[in-house]
This record gives sequence, structure tokens and C-alpha cells, in this order.
Amino acid sequence: MRRGAALLALALLTLTTACGQTTTPPLPPGTVTDSATGRVDMPWLRQQLDSSLTLRRQQVGVALADAATGQPLFGYNEARYFTPASTMKLLSLYAGLTLLPDSLPSLRYFSRGDTLFFQGTGDPTFLHGDVPSRRAYAFLASRPEKVLAYCDIATVPAYGPGWTWDDFGYYFQPERTAFPVYGNTVRFYAAAPHAVRSGPGAAVHLLPQRVRVAPRQFAPLTERASPDFRLSPDQDDEMHVYRAELDNRFTFRPSPKKWIDEVPYRTSRPLLLRLLGDTLRRAIVGAQWRPHPGRDSLRTLRGLRADSLYRRMLRVSDNFLAEQLLLMTSTRVGYRDSLSSQRAIRHMLKNDLKNLPDRPDWVDGSGLSRLNLLTPRTLTALLCRLHQQVPEARLLSLLAAGGGQGTLRKRYFEAGPPKVTWLWGKTGTLTHVCNLTGYVRCKSGRLVAVTFFNNNIPGDDQATRNAMQRLLGEVRARL
Repeated sequence: MRRGAALLALALLTLTTACGQTTTPPLPPGTVTDSATGRVDMPWLRQQLDSSLTLRRQQVGVALADAATGQPLFGYNEARYFTPASTMKLLSLYAGLTLLPDSLPSLRYFSRGDTLFFQGTGDPTFLHGDVPSRRAYAFLASRPEKVLAYCDIATVPAYGPGWTWDDFGYYFQPERTAFPVYGNTVRFYAAAPHAVRSGPGAAVHLLPQRVRVAPRQFAPLTERASPDFRLSPDQDDEMHVYRAELDNRFTFRPSPKKWIDEVPYRTSRPLLLRLLGDTLRRAIVGAQWRPHPGRDSLRTLRGLRADSLYRRMLRVSDNFLAEQLLLMTSTRVGYRDSLSSQRAIRHMLKNDLKNLPDRPDWVDGSGLSRLNLLTPRTLTALLCRLHQQVPEARLLSLLAAGGGQGTLRKRYFEAGPPKVTWLWGKTGTLTHVCNLTGYVRCKSGRLVAVTFFNNNIPGDDQATRNAMQRLLGEVRARL
């Protein structure tokens, strides 16, 4: 009897254990719907946002919606305005998709007698190091006219409203111009110092580090730092090349390793004419843009495919491309006698973006300015609109992909194999600002548009990045 009872108990224990393994309680529902109002909410997410020790110390705003239908799924301070940083580039993308053709407008021109008159449209790709287009170069180099005459066009100031003035020497803040050349930056390539021995038994010593400068016209303006060179207390000691504030004099500090630096140059009309002339190997003169109505045929040269610029701009968060993109869109709006970011912004807010939940405070194309303000629900609504108007495969290919390329390459993927990307989006980072917006592919297959803003972050933002990834991972699992 005892043996029989023991066997029965063991069988019951086994059955109970087996049932426990096969009937693991499912996750609570991702959303709940209020029967009275029909409003959808996610109480579990609200509770986690409220209780997070990391997120409680800063200003947080979140808005989620179904990307396909636009139905709001969750909001947390979603109607409050935040500093959006580089997530503003999605508004510039929308302007480009709305106003520009499939190929970028490279330059405007007309021919009269033996002279070709041309002016810029803001196209940033002329000999750009990362998104180069040789269309305008080949066009100008092969023209039969004896004279190439560059004509100025009224353009916005070199720096946008609210930009940080002392970032003039950093790669991420080149000047805005009508006709950029080389991305309005100088690149410095330093090889590792070469070790040599002067003779048998002699000690090994290092030759001075050699630096190649591109474009080469800036090489005579570049010098090695002298032994008594000292940084000011506010200069970044991790940089290798420093530019004088008001002119194009560059100083580099040698290093025991190879390095590459990119520094904006100070633009001017004489410098542009010289760079164009040296590059094209043709004399370039300055002239006034005075086409004769009815006699001079004005034309626009088409250049790089627009998606190539959008992709680079969004994946690596290129501020210069975003600013120039907004200038190019202004060529399609109103008068053609100037390049104006604000003209393009006013047009978009009055027309194509007038029905957003909250009107953006939009002042530049890149998000460098802290004068920009957005609400989370407005940016999520824009994501839904983009998804409705652009084929999904194309849209996701333009964005940074989790575990793939750009600013999200180290996050938002399952390692696999195979590796599975589950978020495509745009980051937005300034000092004390860490934002993310994009699309989450849930395990159910559903695509959710999400905006996650974090402002006024004290100190390092890694804990915030980790918290966002954890919470969005739960969104992916529950929805």
C-alpha cells in the first residue's frame, strides 16, 4: 500500500510539473480599452515609466500608435513640448519627399553667347566625401562655353538660429551655403608615425607624423602644433585638428596612432570661386544672375537620387545634409530668387503638416537648435503619415536599423542566428537630451510607431538608453 501511494504521489507530482511547463501564464494583455470612451491604454507601461528610478529624474514623453491605422495606443506626457534634437530630421525628410523630385536639383543655369551662368540650389553633394555626385562636376567641366560664371543667390546665414557658436570647429556643424564644395569641410588623414633606424646599432626613432589634407588647397594653411602649443580650458583635448575661429588656419597635434579628422572650413565667395576653378581646371568668374525674360532659357540640372541623401542623412544623423535638404526644398516654394529654410518651413506647416496634433516650433533642418520644440504625439503622427504615404520597405530602408547600420547598430536586435532587427528609427541627442523615434516590429508582426523623448537628463545618458531599450522590448513582446 505504501509503495502504491508513493507511486501515485510521484505520478501526480510529475503531472503537475508537466502541466506547469506547458501552461506558463501568458503575459498580461498589452493594451486595454475603456468600454465607455473606447480609448486604448497600456497601464503596465505607465506603471513602469512612473516607477523607473532612471526615468523619474528627467522629463519623459512617450507616444505609441499603430503604424498602419494611426490609432493611438499609449500616451505619457504626449502633449507636452520637448527639445527634439535630431529627430527633427524626420520633418526635413517629409519636406523633401513632398517637395522634391526623385533626383536632387543640383544647379540652375542658362547660356548666353560664350558664357554659362549658373547658381547653387543648396545641393550638398558636389564632391562630398560620403554622398558624392559627379553629375554637376561633369556638366560644368564639359560645357562648350568659354566662360563659366558663378552667380550668387540670397541664402540663409551660415549658422542656424540657436546653434552653439563654439561648435564651429566640429565636423557636425559645417556652414550652410548655396553651393557647397567638399561638404564645406576639410578632411585630414594621418598615418601612424614611421619608425626608422639611422644605422647599424643605432636607436630607433620615429619620423614626424605625416598628414594628408583634402582638398589640397588647405594644405598650406595647415601646420603642426609647436612644442609650446596649449589648448584653451574649453577646447576638446580628444581632437587632433583645431581651426582658428574666424579664418581657415588649421593646427594639428601629432599622435602615436593613425587618425582621421574632419573640420568645417569658413566659407566665402572668393574661396568658392578658387575651389571650383582648381577642381574643374577652368577659370570661374563671378557674375550677377540677370536672365532676360523670354530670351534666356532657365534650366535645372538633376543630380543624385534623393533617397541616397535621405538614407545617409537619417542613418548617421548628418546635420549638414539635413540643413541643405531644407534649402533645396525652398527652390520649389514661392520666389526662386533666394534659398530660405524658413520659407520651406512656413509652407509645410501651412499646407502639408497643418493637421498634426500640435504645431511644431520648427526653426532648422537638423535639430541642432534648442529652439525647436515638438510633442511626442506629433512626431508619432508624422511617423504614421510617412508609413501611409511611403512603401514600407523603402521607408524602413532609409532609417537606421537596430543591429545594422548608423546610430542604432549596437541596439534593438536579436543576435540570432539569424540576426533579427526589430526597430528602425531616428535618434536625437544633445547634451542632456536623449530621444528616439521610429517603428517597432512586434513579435505578432504588428508595426508600432513610437516616440520616446527624454529631456533634462543629468549626467550620462547610458541608463536612459538602457531603460528605453528594455521598455520597447516589452512593447515588442506584448503587442
